Amino acid sequence: MPSPQKTVCPDCGVILDAVDGTTHAYLGGSTECWATFNEILAREFQDEGYFSVHRYTTDAYTTQHPGNQSDRRAAQSVNIHLAALCALIEQKRELVFIPRLLKTLANKHKDKFKPLAPPAPQSYEITVRDVLAATNVEEHKDIVMKWAETVWRAWKPHHDTARHLVQLIDQRS
Repeated sequence: MPSPQKTVCPDCGVILDAVDGTTHAYLGGSTECWATFNEILAREFQDEGYFSVHRYTTDAYTTQHPGNQSDRRAAQSVNIHLAALCALIEQKRELVFIPRLLKTLANKHKDKFKPLAPPAPQSYEITVRDVLAATNVEEHKDIVMKWAETVWRAWKPHHDTARHLVQLIDQRS
């Protein structure tokens, strides 16, 4: 019996079985990566324990799959979600800070977003495949947290940009 066709995500480098489907309108990633991410979201929305790291899941995936940075929506997304990772991982902000960060940046600081050159796909130690492979809540939470941290590290050349965006909110924007 032949093995299923495999595809490589151009953004994170994960190799997954080919599936039919769609991708996000402006995020990057393969059809397979997007489908796997949606499986993870379904798991998180169905169980409160899994959902406890949903913020990290969303920020890790969207930053790991930046899309075409010449598209204003993609550039805005990567800037905002990278700022959220900065606030959560580097600055150890509370989760309650993040909705205000996202909303204020999106509504009041659109002029601050610039296209950001993404890291090479091989920079990512953890991808959606690893997260989906978790067999229980604790493992899922652990992998998601490590995933977010590796995505944050991979974007090191843009850490100052993320810090600046978070600082805009601290200045009572």
